[in-house]
Amino acid sequence: MRIIAISGGIGSGKSVVSRMVSVMGWRVYDCDSRARRLMDTSDEIKRRIASEISDSCITQDNEIDRQCLSGLVFNDAMALDVLNKIVHGAVREDFRDWCHRHADDGMLFVETAILYQSGMDSMVDEVWEVSASESVRIARVMMRNNLSEAEVKARIASQAAFTPTHRHPRIIVIDNDGEVALLPQVLSAVDGALLG
Repeated sequence: MRIIAISGGIGSGKSVVSRMVSVMGWRVYDCDSRARRLMDTSDEIKRRIASEISDSCITQDNEIDRQCLSGLVFNDAMALDVLNKIVHGAVREDFRDWCHRHADDGMLFVETAILYQSGMDSMVDEVWEVSASESVRIARVMMRNNLSEAEVKARIASQAAFTPTHRHPRIIVIDNDGEVALLPQVLSAVDGALLG
């Protein structure tokens, strides 16, 4: 079984590449949506948020008060680090189980914006790094999320603030600037991955 990460910064086009491989028939694990689902359904995550961050972030109905949680963690780097450890650990475990369930597929994909921060880099055989210029990324996110240029730049800076201590040994760069056709690059990357 071969596991490939589709990674890149906000607005780079990871989701477009993920949809392409999904349409080709390959399974894609979306870290963002799975993390949200795990946070909504895992009593263990909620228990740890209450005990390690603040019990005020868990409502009487045992739901996460996301406004409370984000207000705490984005003003406290240590609390954010604790939350990341809780959620990243749960996502890695869920991803490992998902890979075991689909091991017969031969090739699996995982979409993640935080490959190295989450520790997912050690779980994949190859990384497809989707790239686009900052100006293209800003324009895409402004249009998609109805954000100001300053808000998008802040999100890009937040992602860029983390510098990995190492790079994955096998990286394929997919240029999604709009200058080079995307589909042929993805088809070529799939062919290369199938050949190993």
